[in-house]
Amino acid sequence: MKRRSALIGSLAAMAASTTARAADTPVDLQLVLAVDVSRSIDEVEAELQRRGYIEALTNDRVIDAILSGEHRRIALCYTEWAGTHYQAVVIDWSVIDSAAGARRFADKLAEAPRASQSWTAVGAALVHAGQRFDASGFTSKRRVIDISGDGRTNDGPPAEIVRDKLVAMGIVINGLPVMMNRTNFGRPPDLTLDKYYEENVIGGPGSFMIVADNFDHFGRAVRTKLVREISSVEGALPAPA
Repeated sequence: MKRRSALIGSLAAMAASTTARAADTPVDLQLVLAVDVSRSIDEVEAELQRRGYIEALTNDRVIDAILSGEHRRIALCYTEWAGTHYQAVVIDWSVIDSAAGARRFADKLAEAPRASQSWTAVGAALVHAGQRFDASGFTSKRRVIDISGDGRTNDGPPAEIVRDKLVAMGIVINGLPVMMNRTNFGRPPDLTLDKYYEENVIGGPGSFMIVADNFDHFGRAVRTKLVREISSVEGALPAPA
């Protein structure tokens, strides 16, 4: 209970400290990719998931979407999460303003070690992702968290409580639930994970989710999702002054 309260309380501190500085670099979008690495995802699925992001980030349609904005660049941060004990920044904020820039980011991601940790803490993952915007070094009209996963919260604060606090701060949350038609540690498959994401995870102006039927289809889902959220004219509320 203390850990849950501390995680939620950190959002209030973040809201109070978020300011736009004259030296911050303007971009069209600040985007945090928050990726599930809980143990329900096996080694093959983890590889398909990582490859899906690598291929999507260097896809021509995604690059075209990045270059179509006012500033022709976005800022990207890649994180991984599991239980409340594990949220990690794999690649911190990077400017993507060209195909070469996207390739450099993808190459770093390909080289980064992969982790596998216990539990599924969607709420804690959202807290951590939201904190990445604090003093990111960028300003933008839109701040988006793109969270993907194959399960619902079984550890830490409820996702919907954190979601509501982040949305009130002007952050949009989009979701990519992975629907696995197989048992999970002896439990039956979660056939309503998409409904859970819709009701408890996504939120904010223009928020949406795209469902991946399984990890074989994950890359296509990520590509479609990135094009839509990078190109979106819908956006979050301005950051608190």
